Amino acid sequence: MNVINSLIFITSTVMKNKNMKNIKVLLILWFAIVLNNTVFSQLSDYTFGEGLTYKAKDSSFSMNASVRFQTLFISDWSVRNDDFNNIGDLSSNFLIRRARVKFDGFAYSPKLKYKIELALANRDTDHSGESYYGEGGNIVLDAYLKWNFYKPFSLKVGQFKLAGNRERLLSSANLQFVDRSLLNSRFTLDRDIGASLHFDKTLGDQFGIELSAAFTQGEGRNIISGNLGGYQTTFKAEIMPFGQFKNGGAYVGADVYREETPKLAYAIAFDKNTGVSRSRGNTGLFFPNNVVLKDLMTIYTDLMFKYNGFSLMGEYVYRKTSDNNPRIFDNNGAMTIYSYFTGSAVNLQSGYLFKNNFEVSLRYTALRPYSATISPNLNHYLIGFSKYIKNHSLKVQTDLGYLENEFFDDGLTWRMQIEFGF
Repeated sequence: MNVINSLIFITSTVMKNKNMKNIKVLLILWFAIVLNNTVFSQLSDYTFGEGLTYKAKDSSFSMNASVRFQTLFISDWSVRNDDFNNIGDLSSNFLIRRARVKFDGFAYSPKLKYKIELALANRDTDHSGESYYGEGGNIVLDAYLKWNFYKPFSLKVGQFKLAGNRERLLSSANLQFVDRSLLNSRFTLDRDIGASLHFDKTLGDQFGIELSAAFTQGEGRNIISGNLGGYQTTFKAEIMPFGQFKNGGAYVGADVYREETPKLAYAIAFDKNTGVSRSRGNTGLFFPNNVVLKDLMTIYTDLMFKYNGFSLMGEYVYRKTSDNNPRIFDNNGAMTIYSYFTGSAVNLQSGYLFKNNFEVSLRYTALRPYSATISPNLNHYLIGFSKYIKNHSLKVQTDLGYLENEFFDDGLTWRMQIEFGF
């Protein structure tokens, strides 16, 4: 059986198989076949951290294959009555935080690009509401085509990240801390299925401008139960007045590429999701069928600044419902126990990367929900230390965080993580 037939057989088996364990085994086998038949003969050209690349002799197809995983240790304590002399309730564990397989490249023409990224770790694939996912796995992260059909214009179709907050658009492999902030976990747009139009151009010698508009289903990734409410529209505008960052550094945590001149990116985004069927828009709890769904409007603004090892990232988000009331009512007008997560949040983080590739970083996140019935106000303080052995492809990170809770006991967290990717 040749490589193409092997891939077709394995792919069809994956699509039919409902057992997550078997699906993951088949995906690993699929990846091994790709590497064995297309890449190993070219290892002399390989650079660690850049993936394994194959290109057809007639230049009609290319593929870059890469694997990465994160091994995490985490410890949590409660700070009773906000008293540091009364710390207890220790819980700790090891886990594979993420394990990913990614394929990207072009097909037919360099103007037609594709990306497929799959999640293998249980933490990545866990979900609620089996029926919404067809009782199958939640393993597909990205699966899209991007066609550069006319000069600065491109069209993307498939499942992809929506252009919301900057931190979400950073790959989880390229984070400055062990993980993303509370702002992201509560207000991210995450991924969705649909289409987006992109405009990317440099004006004059260096002034960069990027615009995008997306029309998507509005329920999040891998939902197959149909459109549960309405559709979602997302708009984003970004400027880079001092020119492009090295190696796409506007969406890479820390100044690992050491910008030789100051670089700044500033963006603003607006999202409207109509008839939202989940508590956090594209993520969160699914509501029952007997409730009246509302629209969610979200505004994001963020920036990234880098210069000579120093980096600063700031984000702000505000989200509201169409009637400015996050509570959910049933079809008879009675209030239910359900609500949307609305309100605002700020995330600020900064760090300095020394010449030995050791970084010290700080983060402050403020979460201000619409009301205390949704969630208490939270302040999160974090100090992080990172050693970049090979940029973000091989690194060791640790951070210590203090979570200040308005109504309940505060929390203390220590995390350590190793990132490996090739």
